[in-house]
Amino acid sequence: MQRFLATRSARTVGRIAAILDPRYNEFQRENAGFFGFLEMIEDAAVASALLETARAWLRQQGAVVIRGPVNPSTNYECGLLVDGFDSSPRVMMPYNYPYYARLVEQAGFRKAKDLLAYDVSRDSVRTARVSALLERASCNGMRIRMVRLSQLDQEVEFAWRLYNSAWARNWGFVPMTREEFLHHAREMKPILVPELALFAEVRDEIAGFALAVPDVNEALRHVGGRLFPFGLLKLLWHKRHIRHIRVVLLGVRDDFRGTAVSAALYASLIREGMRLNYLGAECSWVLEDNVLMRRAIESLGGAVSKTYRIYEWK
Repeated sequence: MQRFLATRSARTVGRIAAILDPRYNEFQRENAGFFGFLEMIEDAAVASALLETARAWLRQQGAVVIRGPVNPSTNYECGLLVDGFDSSPRVMMPYNYPYYARLVEQAGFRKAKDLLAYDVSRDSVRTARVSALLERASCNGMRIRMVRLSQLDQEVEFAWRLYNSAWARNWGFVPMTREEFLHHAREMKPILVPELALFAEVRDEIAGFALAVPDVNEALRHVGGRLFPFGLLKLLWHKRHIRHIRVVLLGVRDDFRGTAVSAALYASLIREGMRLNYLGAECSWVLEDNVLMRRAIESLGGAVSKTYRIYEWK
């Protein structure tokens, strides 16, 4: 990763990172580079300078296609928000001003893929559909169970293997190393709600995994960016009043694609979230052409609430 700052009259007016990921290029059989961690004032000259500098560096490294923003891959925050500015970002989702997309396009980048966020609220959820789907799944030998905290290391191992298997055919995917996934798991542990970390089992085989987390952004916004001296107390107080969750991960083993596993996992998360008195869930993100996942969410009452875009230059 090579990082750049744009300055004007001793004032920093933008930043960008140029990113090469050998694991991605090996897995996807591409010569791609990426840009990420993009922030800038509303100024076309600044945007053009940042993106051209990143592009030039990546081309020197052999990249023939450049995509972004990814921070630093699709396993993390990625995409520019292009629709849905009327609501706050959920936890671990990006946010930017509307002018970002315009300036990136003016610099010569074009849409590569859209990533969608879906909202499911107490008012929109099709409760009867949720109940019927879970009953049918049970009758077909499917069992949805919570993560076993007493065997957390083993459960994380299961989730890691399933993650790399389930997402392997997704556009833009790069496999996570075991160490990287464990690092994520350790970061998630303080906000983990066992009822929202679920495995789907069919005939005693793990067929899918889903994880939702409370939207801690609802608590963090009261802290003002400072944990000390009183921010931590504010965070702990407002954490008790979080009313939304975000579905962070949902993956199904390849040999169970096209079955009811994904819909049953979504339904279970929604049911558990409602039981825990959350008012709604954001399922994010879903590739625009992932028809099976989109259909599963929409069948339960989900509607697209935000659109994020990954751009590319060739």
